This record gives sequence, structure tokens and C-alpha cells, in this order.
Amino acid sequence: MSYKPLAIIGASGHGRVVADVAKLVGYKEIVFLDDADVVPEAGVVGKVSDFVDYKDEYAFFVAIGNNGVRERVFKQLQSKGAEIVSLIHPSAYVSDSVRIGKGVVVMACAAINCGAVISDGVIVNTSSSVDHDCSIGAFSHVSVGAHIAGTVAVGTGTFIGAGATVINNVSICDNCTIGAGAVVIKSIESSGTYVGVPAEKVEKKD
Repeated sequence: MSYKPLAIIGASGHGRVVADVAKLVGYKEIVFLDDADVVPEAGVVGKVSDFVDYKDEYAFFVAIGNNGVRERVFKQLQSKGAEIVSLIHPSAYVSDSVRIGKGVVVMACAAINCGAVISDGVIVNTSSSVDHDCSIGAFSHVSVGAHIAGTVAVGTGTFIGAGATVINNVSICDNCTIGAGAVVIKSIESSGTYVGVPAEKVEKKD
């Protein structure tokens, strides 16, 4: 299979891991666009706004960890007709019946089981799992070593922290943060930050 050159938006650690995945699946030419200091030696060829100069010849991936910023940049690319690709590490297991949107990355040793739906811009990070018939909303992040049991619905823009566990048959609303190591044992219907075992909402102090 022949691949276009790939432009990765974001040259941080996450972006470099994404580049490693891209190389493994067959991309030969990879450049970065980043609004931090431009470092040609690191493959950074311009700012994020420079994507318009590349959009006709390059495919794109938005490698920005912040869910909201990732969504904003993704939609900028989309509005200009840029081709946005998804990347799946060769060591990941993804069932043939899984539906995956645009701009998704599935990292090393992750597993996504049958019937799951992974929406645009989602990160399924290293050694995490999404079990059967789950839905992961757009621009959410299933962090390193997090595990989501069967038939769970995760809303848009939600972050599931490292090592967190979500039991089966629950839902998590949009724009939530589930802390590292938390265990979600019931549905979450109010946006906010949830930590602990079982996970409880962190109330803001006055």
C-alpha cells in the first residue's frame, strides 16, 4: 500500500509516539507542524497554521493531547478539506466489527473488541482496552492502561486517566475527567472530575 507523506500536528512526546506508529504502518515521509519553537532538526517544518501549504499533498494527524485543542485543530483541518487519517499500531487488537472514525490513534498493545464504536479524534493509548459494544465519543482519551468494560458509553471530550477502570453497562457524560486509578461503578451524568475507588466527583471549593 502506498501512503502520502504525513504531517503530524504536534511535536511533543505524544506526537513522536504517533510518528513511531505511522512509521510502523508504512509512512515513509513524516513532518511535524507545531506552534512551539520551530526545530528543523526534529522534523518541525512550520507552525500549525502552515497546514494550508501542505494540505493538497499530505495526509494529516492531530497529535495533541488536550482534548479541546485537538478538537479545535481537527475541525480547522476538516473545514479546509484536509485528509485526516487514523493510525493503528501493529501490536494492537481491533476487531473487524469495530467502527473507527477519522483522526483516531490506537497505540501499542491496546485492544478494542467487537461492536465498539470509536469516534473522531479519539486516543486509545498504550495497553488500554475498550470492550465489546462500547461507544467512545469524539475527542476523548482512554489513557495508558485504562480498561473500559462492555457496553459502556463515553461522551465527547472525556479523559479516562491512566489505570482507571469503568465497569460494564454504565455511561459517562461529555467533558468528564476520570482520575488515574479511579474505578467507575455507576453512570456519571454531570460533567466534572471524578477520582477514587469508587469514583466520586471532586467538588470545587469556594
